[in-house]
Amino acid sequence: MHGLRRHIEEVIALTDDEFASVSSYFFLQKFKKGAFLIRQGERVPYTYFVLSGLLKLIHTDESGKEHILSFAMEDWWETDYLAFTTNTRARMSLQCLEDSDILCISLLDYKNLCLAYPKIEHFFLQKATSGHIASQQRILSLLSSDAKERYEGLLKRYPALVQRVPKSLLASYLGVSRETLSRLTT
Repeated sequence: MHGLRRHIEEVIALTDDEFASVSSYFFLQKFKKGAFLIRQGERVPYTYFVLSGLLKLIHTDESGKEHILSFAMEDWWETDYLAFTTNTRARMSLQCLEDSDILCISLLDYKNLCLAYPKIEHFFLQKATSGHIASQQRILSLLSSDAKERYEGLLKRYPALVQRVPKSLLASYLGVSRETLSRLTT
């Protein structure tokens, strides 16, 4: 739980007693590389905080093509937020690219935690805002940047991620072929 506390305290301060209570809303799960936390078409019972490991959030279209929406590594939150908050079926899958230690929290526990600790609600608002900004930047990059600019932006924002993700997945995330990415990285 140390990683969660450090992460929360980047935004708000917590006493030891507060953190003990906050942490009781979460439970730890360990997943092996290749395991799915969420499968497209299923219910999404949790939102996830990555303590260690690496995940990819994907959508598989009707033709079977996989589209990578995001990656999540240490200190990142991920889920299919629409399905999680509306108790509907997932339109995306969440899969481990590495063995991963994940903290999970249900929607009911999330809501109860926010009611019990308004400053945690503030923390989650900050995280949601940051995630929304990152999503908008990614969309703008896909719409207005060429492949080289997208790759350089990814390198600048997430250098550790680029070192951990296979080139074929990076190419998919950037919307380019594996060959194009190879040309950009040489």
